[in-house]
Amino acid sequence: MKPLLIIVAVLLGGIPAASGDLEVFTNSKVYATDHSLQVYGTGLADENLVIRLFAPDDTIAKFDQITADDDGSFNYGLIIWPEPSTNFPYGTYTVEVISTEQNGISERIDVKFVSTTDLADVPVERNLSTLVFAPETAAVHQSVRVFVQITSDGLLIGNDPTLLLRTSHVHLPSGLSISLSNTFKTLHQGLYFVDYIPREEGTHVFHVVAFHQGTTSHGSSATNVLSQDIGGISEQIINLNSILDETSGELGVLKSEIAAFDTTLVRASEQIDENIGTIGEASSQLNALLLPIIASIGLIVALQITILARRR
Repeated sequence: MKPLLIIVAVLLGGIPAASGDLEVFTNSKVYATDHSLQVYGTGLADENLVIRLFAPDDTIAKFDQITADDDGSFNYGLIIWPEPSTNFPYGTYTVEVISTEQNGISERIDVKFVSTTDLADVPVERNLSTLVFAPETAAVHQSVRVFVQITSDGLLIGNDPTLLLRTSHVHLPSGLSISLSNTFKTLHQGLYFVDYIPREEGTHVFHVVAFHQGTTSHGSSATNVLSQDIGGISEQIINLNSILDETSGELGVLKSEIAAFDTTLVRASEQIDENIGTIGEASSQLNALLLPIIASIGLIVALQITILARRR
């Protein structure tokens, strides 16, 4: 490496990345709007080099091809940073220089596009985030679909899930863990899913590990696996409600019959009271009829006794 390039790299805060006969630097670590991103270094003499700028979501934001000088050096203004937009959001970008003559070797440097270039406040690092969405409840032996969202600096990143999520796993209620590598499928860039069939009842914890650009991010979500799913429980509740409705109807009929019976009892009681009153009146009338007869009989007996006494 030339001494002049070393001095320039130190003074400008460049990031060296060396491998074989390819050395790459950038003129800064952090950039703001209207700043120029300079890529320089050394390779082979008159070598064709491909320079790519990757956005935080791994899409190619800029692509150019240059030729090194006779001494192998190169210095290229890759981009003047525009105002932030959906195409150029703030975040961590990657500069990649690829040699077309050295078996395709390449060098990569991470840089930061932010609103300020204060190095003390803006560390050059990736903010990798992993979100896991799993159902709260599920049923044993029935498939569960778990969704995963991976973002870098707030942008969805696309990658092969077998590489991006290869160390993900699920913790079982028994304490064992099952690997989920090679099971994730891509729904959309940065969005993945896996269909998992639980074999045990209890809490299953899905632990998703994302690895991207040397950065690791973890995300977890738990699912409570029951003997049957909510659909089965709901069906039983519906059946129970139907039975309760039928029982309620039968109780209504019984209540109606009891009310009619109460009416009958009231009527019977009133009839008894009326009969008792009638019997009382009849008794009074009977007494009124019997008293003269009894008096007449008493008088006759008295006369008979008097006649017998005189005869003696």
